[in-house]
Amino acid sequence: MDKETRTALNPASGGGLDSWARRFMAAAIIQGAAVVGLTIFLVLGQISIIKPEVSRVIAGGGAGTWFTFGYIAYIVVGVIGVAVSSLFYHYLGGGRHGSIGRASSGLAWTHLILMNVGITAAAAMMMLAGYQGGAAMLPPAIGGQGFDTGQAHGIMAPYVEPIAVSILVLMAGVIAGGARFLMAYRRQSKFVQPDTRRDTEAA
Repeated sequence: MDKETRTALNPASGGGLDSWARRFMAAAIIQGAAVVGLTIFLVLGQISIIKPEVSRVIAGGGAGTWFTFGYIAYIVVGVIGVAVSSLFYHYLGGGRHGSIGRASSGLAWTHLILMNVGITAAAAMMMLAGYQGGAAMLPPAIGGQGFDTGQAHGIMAPYVEPIAVSILVLMAGVIAGGARFLMAYRRQSKFVQPDTRRDTEAA
């Protein structure tokens, strides 16, 4: 197996981690730092400035479940999902020359930007809507407004369409990434097949 084939099959052997893997890993680190910062703010804010407390909104269920789902989605997709994408770019890092390289680069940029922007916007609006709706449903004695489900829905309704658009943006990024991975996989297969035939003939 020659040097060009080894490099195509293993991008790390051609001079370190693939640049796209580094970009996605950097994005995952930034998103992870944002989650840590948000968590610290929520914990400290509950002690002093956030009234009613986030814990009461989460424990109350109902509209407050939007907050919980948004928080978990941000961790799973924004941090873990982006980090896993970095691994895919590391092991399928081909397609960096000529017209295929330009197409791959465009898809990778689309994947990076839309995935991160989409999940950040969607998760932020879900958490905000969930907190506002859930807080309004709490009793006035603990800082709520005693709203029923219909009234809480009126608070959350303006967020529904922007959240849906953000999720579509996220999905467009994921689809672009999947297309990029497929192109890289097919490029690698072109190197594997000739080498496999030579090994069979030699045997």
